Amino acid sequence: MQAVLEAMVERVRAAAQGARPLRPRGGGSKDFYGNELAGEPLDTSAYAGLVNYEPSELVVTARCGTPLAELERALAANGQMLPFEPPHFGPGATLGGCVAAGLSGPRRASAGAVRDFVLGARLLDGRGRVLAFGGEVMKNVAGYDVSRLLAGSLGTLGVILEVSLKVLPRPAAETTLRLEAPQDKALEWMNHWAGKPLPISATCYLNGELSVRLSGAAAAVRAARETLGGEALGDGEGFWTALREQTHPYFAPEAPLWRLSLPSRAAPPRLPGEELIEWGGALRWLASAGEARTIREAARRAGGHATLFRARDKSPGAFTPLGPAQMKLQRELKAVFDPARIFNPGRLYPDL
Repeated sequence: MQAVLEAMVERVRAAAQGARPLRPRGGGSKDFYGNELAGEPLDTSAYAGLVNYEPSELVVTARCGTPLAELERALAANGQMLPFEPPHFGPGATLGGCVAAGLSGPRRASAGAVRDFVLGARLLDGRGRVLAFGGEVMKNVAGYDVSRLLAGSLGTLGVILEVSLKVLPRPAAETTLRLEAPQDKALEWMNHWAGKPLPISATCYLNGELSVRLSGAAAAVRAARETLGGEALGDGEGFWTALREQTHPYFAPEAPLWRLSLPSRAAPPRLPGEELIEWGGALRWLASAGEARTIREAARRAGGHATLFRARDKSPGAFTPLGPAQMKLQRELKAVFDPARIFNPGRLYPDL
């Protein structure tokens, strides 16, 4: 692996010297996410493999090119999992892409986001330096937590070489319930349940049906099932996998797909298109051909923001524009880690 790393270091140094943009890329399963791609691909898939895995410590460290499916199989063999349930969006998904995209699946509202489980990381910055941040235990950070900053950075600060993640045991029992309800009632139920000691690990509302996944000890799942009622869904695992990987029929339309992050109690935004609700009401998917300005303004009024998640036309910008203070901070971070601006220019924002 040392030869692979040295080759990447030399490639980055040459690109910085010649001001040639680079695009770190593992399996390419998240190429659709963010703004238009720019720069020569920098293949990270060869820098792969588990570095350290201690099941008893609930920590795993792996290189960026490690296939996400391979990592999950290693964890499953020991009855463990990545708690944030990351989407793959294709067989080539890698750990580096998972962390760089910062996307979490249906379990996010109950377990936490990608960044919440990042303990440490090694980064190849824009000067060709290999930097280490954090470690392999929860209390290892003094000062700014750079390792968690990398989650969701879309490779704009450097190449994520290695990541240490906290993992958790797989639940002993799981079942999925389905209840019929109008949208306002479903939102009321989800917010009410959030304040109760119920083992709810995922929710989804679509077309008058509320799906609820229960995960935990068998006795707790059984008791919660009796409390919530509804009908048990036969292939619950298949349903949540299709939702996570966006192979569910909802995600088939040609209309642009928006990802609205809103307060869980927010009333449904009155926007054209079909809506799917996850995360207890905090995540609202919207398949809509409506104007970007209208959608973003509606999300802002509701107390959140809107991301253009999938679309052929990226001209409105994938992410909600930042205010002057936030953009200044982003530019300063970029200048520290990538002064020559070679990594993924414009992938997050045109000015970065």
